[in-house]
Amino acid sequence: MKGIISFFLILLFCLQASGQQQIVYSDTKVINKIGHFVSVFEDSTNRLTIKEVATNKKFQPRTSDVPNLGVTTSTFWVKFQIENTTDDSDLLLDLAQPTLNQVELYQKKDTGYLLLLKTGTEVPFNQRLYSQQNYLFNLILPKGKPQVYYLKVKGSDQVMLPLSIGDTKLILESAMRKDMIFGIFFGLMLVMFLYNLFIYFTVRDISYIYYVVYILTVCLMQATLQGFSFRFLWSDNLWLAKTSVFILPSFAGMAAMLFARVFLHTRSLAPFLNKILSVLVGVFCLAIVLVLLGQYQLSFTIMQLDTIIGSLFVLYLSYIISKRGNRSAKFFLAAWSILLLGATTFVLKDFGVLPYNGITSSILEIGTAAEAVLLSFALADKINIFRKEKEISQAQTLEALQENERIIKEQNIVLEGKVDERTYELKLANDDLSIALVDLKGAQAQLVEAEKMASLGQLTAGIAHEINNPINFVTANINPLNRDVLLLLETIDVMENLVFDAGDASQKKKQIEEYKTDIDFDYLKMEIDQLLKGIGDGASRTAEIVKGLRIFSRLDEDDLKKADINEGLESTLVIANNLIGHKITIEKNYGNIPMVECYPGKLNQVFLNIISNGVYAIRKKFGDNPGGVVTISTSHDEQHVYIKLTDNGTGMEEKTKKRLFEPFFTTKDVGEGTGLGMSIAYNTIVKHNGQIQVNSEIGIGTEFILVLPLVQK
Repeated sequence: MKGIISFFLILLFCLQASGQQQIVYSDTKVINKIGHFVSVFEDSTNRLTIKEVATNKKFQPRTSDVPNLGVTTSTFWVKFQIENTTDDSDLLLDLAQPTLNQVELYQKKDTGYLLLLKTGTEVPFNQRLYSQQNYLFNLILPKGKPQVYYLKVKGSDQVMLPLSIGDTKLILESAMRKDMIFGIFFGLMLVMFLYNLFIYFTVRDISYIYYVVYILTVCLMQATLQGFSFRFLWSDNLWLAKTSVFILPSFAGMAAMLFARVFLHTRSLAPFLNKILSVLVGVFCLAIVLVLLGQYQLSFTIMQLDTIIGSLFVLYLSYIISKRGNRSAKFFLAAWSILLLGATTFVLKDFGVLPYNGITSSILEIGTAAEAVLLSFALADKINIFRKEKEISQAQTLEALQENERIIKEQNIVLEGKVDERTYELKLANDDLSIALVDLKGAQAQLVEAEKMASLGQLTAGIAHEINNPINFVTANINPLNRDVLLLLETIDVMENLVFDAGDASQKKKQIEEYKTDIDFDYLKMEIDQLLKGIGDGASRTAEIVKGLRIFSRLDEDDLKKADINEGLESTLVIANNLIGHKITIEKNYGNIPMVECYPGKLNQVFLNIISNGVYAIRKKFGDNPGGVVTISTSHDEQHVYIKLTDNGTGMEEKTKKRLFEPFFTTKDVGEGTGLGMSIAYNTIVKHNGQIQVNSEIGIGTEFILVLPLVQK
């Protein structure tokens, strides 16, 4: 019987010219692999229909149990003929390559070609006939009637065709066994994941985090390659179903490289080799980027090559570090050797070097599980290493503490003597410091008093000048007024004499008119009016100056009270009028601001200091020439009042602006200022819980912005 079957198979193999080999299904108790009975045609255009392929193209027969079609963008048509010699007509065709994108099965009929099923990762999972990651097709094969089928497949990664037919029950039982094997693998990896995550929260070693991430990515990679991810995780997400086959293996490779770097301490133990690890991680990143750009085949090839090179390199790296006496590296070397064996076998299977069978298709799962267990042992062994290192460290610490205690006892005696000596020196220094502090306070009081006297002198000079003008005007008008009054009294006497003299009334009237003409009576009246008006203006001006002085000085300035800021500014300008002179223009932009709770006298002193500095800067820039402008503006919002004092003087440099409020700092010449004016102004604004802002530019001028709260808290 075996000889007959062999002869029949050889005969079928020799029928290459026809491009068709027949599969005889004769045993319902076994699953028949049919890969070596199929013929394949490659459609590089991806546009041929079933009729064009079946009628005009020649198929090339395959001799391996699992045809390996490589990594390509082409569409493949697989042709096979099956004759059922059993009484069981309901069979299943199993295509165990879950990552294929397009899978279509056609049956040749007398009237044409019937599409039995269209599936693949480009079709939602819920449209499959069976809830299985493999592609399962129902075949109705009556006994003794050969049927011709065409299978259209296309994939983005390695295209392999592990085809088999068998009884429905046998195929489904085989699928369940594969599910159970993967379930055992997944359960083992889940235990490793949870165990090492728990260990991380106990020992806080970052190696465990990298390891659990590595386990997670490996599990997802295996689930994706086996089709379980599309089945259970993203059955409706077709983009993930297509790209996860490329992305997750790259992520798993990256996680493996990063875990190896942390676990083996390559940064300190092998710095140069650590850089190569970084390059390998970068290549995996490149593979992921290529997937996002749609270059699936190129990404798959780079990922596979990087996996082989990276696996061998990490093996070499762990060997080098283990030779240096690192105990953890020895565990890692054993675990990685097993994984490398599995990964190499799996990759060589994809490239067709090794046959596709149950062992080669599951070897990566087996190697990964074994590696996970051994690496967990290695990580657990690190705890023993940590414990031993801790015991050694504690012993060394105890010894050091005992030595320190002895040294401290010896040093305490010496230190006590030095402390007594130093205490005596500090006492002497403290006495000297106290004397110096008293002297400093006296000097400070004298300087503040000097600033006050300087301000008082400036105030006195201004008031004397302002009051002297109207008083001089009054004094100058008194003598002419006295003369005119005497002349007026003399006129009255003349009029009385004329009235009591006897004579004609017309004659008396004529004499009166002649006398009025002689003394220019009309001019006399006008002159008296002008003199009285001048004296009145002088008295009003004097009263105005006195009022401004009263407002400016504010004898109750130590009391917090409501005050009109605009009024305070006006009084300050009255006091500073002599300082300002006639060649500097004062521009006033007063807003309708509310009363402000403040210390009015202290604020007026701030206004005077700032205006004085502005006038000084203007005169330094313009000299005695006109052109200087001081602008005063006030405004408010719901909580604050804003006073802007601007001049177009010389301006300040940045370094001068930074030191503006320092005590005793001044840019004036010796004898022109104490350097305390702006310091006092700053402290006054701070006392009001306000702010003082300065904007200045060389050659343009300076702007002071005072921000004061309407109500003091």
